[in-house]
Amino acid sequence: MPRPEPLDERLRPTMQRVLLATVPGGLALLWFQGWGIALNLMLAGLTALAVEVLMLRLRRRPLTPDLNDGSALVSATLLALALPAYCPWWLTVTAAACALLFGKHLWGGVGANPFNPAMLGYALVLVAFPAHMSQWPAAHGVGLLDGLQQVFGAQQTPDAWAGATALDTLRINRSLTVDELFAHDPAFGRFGGLGSEWVNLGFLVGGVFLLQQRVFSWHAPLGMLGSLFIVSLLCWNGSGSDSHGSPLFHLFTGATMLGAFFIATEPVSGAKAPFARLLFGAGMGLLVYLIRTWGGYPDGVAFAVLLMNLAVPALERLAEARQRRQPA
Repeated sequence: MPRPEPLDERLRPTMQRVLLATVPGGLALLWFQGWGIALNLMLAGLTALAVEVLMLRLRRRPLTPDLNDGSALVSATLLALALPAYCPWWLTVTAAACALLFGKHLWGGVGANPFNPAMLGYALVLVAFPAHMSQWPAAHGVGLLDGLQQVFGAQQTPDAWAGATALDTLRINRSLTVDELFAHDPAFGRFGGLGSEWVNLGFLVGGVFLLQQRVFSWHAPLGMLGSLFIVSLLCWNGSGSDSHGSPLFHLFTGATMLGAFFIATEPVSGAKAPFARLLFGAGMGLLVYLIRTWGGYPDGVAFAVLLMNLAVPALERLAEARQRRQPA
């Protein structure tokens, strides 16, 4: 009887594909937001690996299986792509450390975490440091030298360097029509946030690649995107000043595609049964819209997935009950 393949050998190819799939969206972010994204990736990756080594040592576990599986680097990458470019270095380090400590090792390591580690780290720093997490750069950000000085606190950049995102502007807008916002507000592009349209297309391309590679099934992404589309369509009231945005706007603004293909599909903290995955994604899409429209935060992907992580046991029971009711 052949010996079972070690866990790190089974996980590593999947993690490598996930990292490869983030490249189109990551390059789009790099183009539109500048070198801050690369700095986020470097700081988060180094912090995640350092915390991984430290925790494995403290738990008296060998480094090789856990360090080689690539899960820590994937969590760090997704977190870095979600954080504001040019946020202070200590914020990125704190978020990555929290993701690994409270999102992974507190529960026993890979395969045991009930919450998405990357989004748990993101949510913790969002609640703790809301002012720093609201500093999003204008299109194309700043140069590498200025970016390094901004991240490491060597100088303060001008106020015009940062601005409100399209989601934030639409949420607080009370006077301008949507057409006027798209025509005159620099945060808006053709049909979504300026630049975020291409970023979301990049993550959509990466997500389709992962689907083709059968890294995950279609249920959670379709559930999230379908739910977000339907609820935004039902609540869409045209281009008036009280509009909450079109379905196309919500699909290609913010972290929608990153959430649908890279966050909702996390295999450990997400649902397991296909029908439960579909409900998991649908719940995420609904919560994202509710938080974007009436919540206190402009996006909502992180809180949506963490809330749905809590609902996974109930979703699994619903899937089991549905399965029992089906004829043999």
